[in-house]
Amino acid sequence: MNSQKKNFLVLTVLFLLAMTSSVFAQDAPKPKASPAQTATGKVGAANISIAYSSPSVKGRKVWGELVPYGKAWRAGANEATTFTTDKDIMVQGKALKAGKYSLFMVPGEKEWQIIFNSQTGQWGTNRQGANFDPANNVLTVNVTPKKAAKMNEALAYNITPKGFSLLWENLEVPVAIK
Repeated sequence: MNSQKKNFLVLTVLFLLAMTSSVFAQDAPKPKASPAQTATGKVGAANISIAYSSPSVKGRKVWGELVPYGKAWRAGANEATTFTTDKDIMVQGKALKAGKYSLFMVPGEKEWQIIFNSQTGQWGTNRQGANFDPANNVLTVNVTPKKAAKMNEALAYNITPKGFSLLWENLEVPVAIK
């Protein structure tokens, strides 16, 4: 084999290797903008879990703009947030049977509605807004938001022996459970 053929063969192999590595590099998974999270804890004898996707503030004004006041919201990003309890509980003094529910919220400047809906597994929004049928609402309670102790860049849920809170931006939305 002459040197021209050897050089051509070496260059061809190097080119193919370079192309293969660039193709595989494009398939590397990118981190999600709103990663899936799960908060778990106990309230009395009940095991509670909240599964949600956690968006970040990223310099945006969240309440009243990104998440409008007066409109049902999926309480996270991507799929509808789910709330699961293995025991019957009292939420803000109202009964909620053990089970798995989609959790939606209607933010307001002074008061929020927290909605437990029996339909689960749906994407969180559709063209009309929050993706749920109000006929499947099992429980709706009102709560009062308050200023958070610190800025929370990423949306989070915290479950304590007294209930749960949504924490995002400079706001905390506590929900009492017994």
